[in-house]
Amino acid sequence: MPVTRQADRRRKPDALPGFRLTLGVTLFYLCIITLIPLAALLIQPWSNGFHGFITILTSPRVLAALKLSFGSAAIAALVNMVFGLLVAWTLTRYRFPFRRVLDALIDLPFALPTAVAGIALSALYAQNGWLGAPLERIGIKVAYTPLGILVALVFIGLPFVVRTIEPILADMSLEAEEAAATLGATRLQTLARIVLPTLAPALMTGTTLAFARAVGEYGSVIFIAGNLPRVSEIAPLLIVIRLEEFDYPGAAAIGVIMLIASFAILLALNLLQRRLARR
Repeated sequence: MPVTRQADRRRKPDALPGFRLTLGVTLFYLCIITLIPLAALLIQPWSNGFHGFITILTSPRVLAALKLSFGSAAIAALVNMVFGLLVAWTLTRYRFPFRRVLDALIDLPFALPTAVAGIALSALYAQNGWLGAPLERIGIKVAYTPLGILVALVFIGLPFVVRTIEPILADMSLEAEEAAATLGATRLQTLARIVLPTLAPALMTGTTLAFARAVGEYGSVIFIAGNLPRVSEIAPLLIVIRLEEFDYPGAAAIGVIMLIASFAILLALNLLQRRLARR
């Protein structure tokens, strides 16, 4: 008599305890670490009422900071999506001198304190810096401008894309590409019809991670941004300013709108990623 899959699963011992215990531990851990802090954040802004909440969010300074944070994070994620793919492809498919050194440098933003990264980028792109001085001569100012924010976000987001794509590239067989070449496909056709569809889910995941990190980035940005209200002031910095002014409802209101917007964007990207994975 054939044994059903459910009965077969019941007979096999699991390394971890049963479903109820593990689910209870999971829910308890998520509540302590995530849900309870988020619930406190959602409750705090309403101390001034709905009108006060809307007044805070519709102020020009808050709108400018939110637009700069999400806009810069989106652009930086797209830049990292393109160049992260090129870097991962080079490190995976080719062997050249100092490849391991270059591979180790990719992880530097993970280990480097964000404040140190911000100071280094500020010194590098300042008017008298190694890169800032030549750019200043051709009319491009990076430090203490929104462009400096973009540079910082690209710097901290690149490893997320590279490290997400590398395992997929390493496991990808070259047979399909070789078959396409023997059938007369050009490099562009092979890239568009074979390589990119295979890498699309991983590429979307890395881009999503880079965007999520960039939206909430603080340490590496404040040193190079200039922090001018309605010009180069990011939303996380505005939250800190409101906290220093003891305006807790105002800081929480900005945090809530960032939470809702980030969740909506990440949810849409995850749904797109799953759709690409099915295809």
